[in-house]
Amino acid sequence: MSTEEALPNIDFEHFSKLDLRVATVTACEAHPNADKLLKVTLDDGTPEGRQVCAGVKAWYEPESLVGRQVVIVANLEPRKLRGEISQGMILAASDLKAEPPADAEGRPGPDERDVVVVTIEKPVAAGSRVS
Repeated sequence: MSTEEALPNIDFEHFSKLDLRVATVTACEAHPNADKLLKVTLDDGTPEGRQVCAGVKAWYEPESLVGRQVVIVANLEPRKLRGEISQGMILAASDLKAEPPADAEGRPGPDERDVVVVTIEKPVAAGSRVS
């Protein structure tokens, strides 16, 4: 169970500005200039698709994401992450591991998290809105 406190409430107008969409992972590889990032190519229902950089390398092998449908924030301002453009964000949930790994002397290590990419239960068209 997560012990993180909830963020302050936002009004519906702010929430409605988020463009959450379903996208299908068509390709995925390790980011060439970052240890924690994957470079993910997505079919988002547009002719050109998009690329995002996702900080899930510690939890996912790139090939394990190919073919999955994920939820993205489609209207997040693009930005360059270590030389690669990221045109959105893949949603993921995180929680503290039940038993954080121990260090070399057997003491509990730092808070370690399990991270799970938000996926779709059954196939829908790429670009479908999430509400």
